[in-house]
Amino acid sequence: MHATKKTILITGSTDGIGLETAKMLTSAGHRVLIHGRSLQKLERAKATLASLSGSARSGAGPAEGYAADLSSIKETEALATAIAERHERLDVLINNAGVFTTPHSTTPDGLDVRFVVNTIAPFVLARKLLPLMNSSGRVINLSSAAQSPVDLKALTENTRLPDFEAYAQSKLAITMWSRHLARSLGTTGPVVISVNPGSFLGTKMVKEGFGREGRDIRIGADILRRLSLDPDFEGASGQYFDNDAGKIAPPHSDALDDRKVAELVRTIEGLLKIER
Repeated sequence: MHATKKTILITGSTDGIGLETAKMLTSAGHRVLIHGRSLQKLERAKATLASLSGSARSGAGPAEGYAADLSSIKETEALATAIAERHERLDVLINNAGVFTTPHSTTPDGLDVRFVVNTIAPFVLARKLLPLMNSSGRVINLSSAAQSPVDLKALTENTRLPDFEAYAQSKLAITMWSRHLARSLGTTGPVVISVNPGSFLGTKMVKEGFGREGRDIRIGADILRRLSLDPDFEGASGQYFDNDAGKIAPPHSDALDDRKVAELVRTIEGLLKIER
């Protein structure tokens, strides 16, 4: 068990890699805040976590569940507000929730669901929860081996990109703004790392999108646990961890292009009407 009990928020944690990560962290005695869209699935996940021996031994109490649809920017902001109202400190934010394929690709705001859930909602959560985090904290952003150059028009309006293209662009976009946030925070804020947790893991997303069972999801959960807690990553802010290679690795070249990264961040801030 870790000597210091941490408070950790994992989005998309009612199943798949998110729930498996929550189980690992709860078993180690940490306080885990889980998130999902379905109240029923949240209750099932909370019951699963409550049954783990590490939770009982540590006195961490039952896992907290938060319901929010991350395809809604308003609900994402409300999620951050709800967490800030209950917690003075957050040690780790794991932006795990993601969408690959959906029958309804347009949000009520006219945006592409894949970009909103995979890129913009994590941006909103990181920005709004930063006041709860200090320099020992971690922001872990789920990227992917699939990364394609970002069409900024597709980010700000639904251009009806094919599923894989929208997904790959959204994952490069989160990798890009992760690097920007890390550089802007320097040593004053939490470590910010983007990660490919592993290709073709056995998640619902892989099964729906590719029609295959996939590899053991614990491969992805274990790297999220390590990135959240291990001191080895204290100096890795702004880096991209490729779990297929098992190491820090170069992301897509656009994530290393300061002009393109700045333009992407300005576009997201303009979409959210954030003033500099």
